[in-house]
Amino acid sequence: MPRIVETTVYELRELSEAAKEKARSWYREHGLFDEWYDFVFEDFQAICGLLGIDLETRPVRLYGGGTREDPCIFFRGFWSQGDGASFSGTYGYKPDAARAIRGHAPEDATLHAIADRLQDLQRRNFYQLTAGISRQGRYCHEYTMSITMDRDSPTGQDMTADAEDAVTEAMRGLARWLYRQLELEYESQTSDEAADEAIQCNEWTFTDSGKRFG
Repeated sequence: MPRIVETTVYELRELSEAAKEKARSWYREHGLFDEWYDFVFEDFQAICGLLGIDLETRPVRLYGGGTREDPCIFFRGFWSQGDGASFSGTYGYKPDAARAIRGHAPEDATLHAIADRLQDLQRRNFYQLTAGISRQGRYCHEYTMSITMDRDSPTGQDMTADAEDAVTEAMRGLARWLYRQLELEYESQTSDEAADEAIQCNEWTFTDSGKRFG
């Protein structure tokens, strides 16, 4: 036989400290919106464009039917073996990449070093280096990325001996940089302050133990 059960619910500010922490844990696991990383991805795409990296895209099915093209950027984090970030695409010389990166991220020494290294390699190879960047395996970290190099020399001149290793390390360094930005963004969006603000803005309620109600 149906029964009516009454439950007293509380706003976050009304909970004990222990219950507040349980409510925040619920938010971190279930309340964070699915594409919290969009801003980081958008910035990374812009940085790739400045460096001369053309990211591959893949079709993603939409809920309402149809598809959209998303960049081939991959990550998993932030606590397990195999966690990391990677990407796939092609790389070629981009004039003024080092200057453009400094204009985009004037305080980021890691990006400056990557841009400078690529610029130096291109200069020593008469700006003829190209690379294919692919991802292999089921993990997402930078060592799943495979780099294939070529030099588009009209006389068939070989690339310098250090070119392949240096470009590979630059691409993997960029993937490590991306993973760190994702980690920082996740930490920001799941901080106590961010969790409290989101819970209060959405007017979510909880039982006295901090369990989400509804």
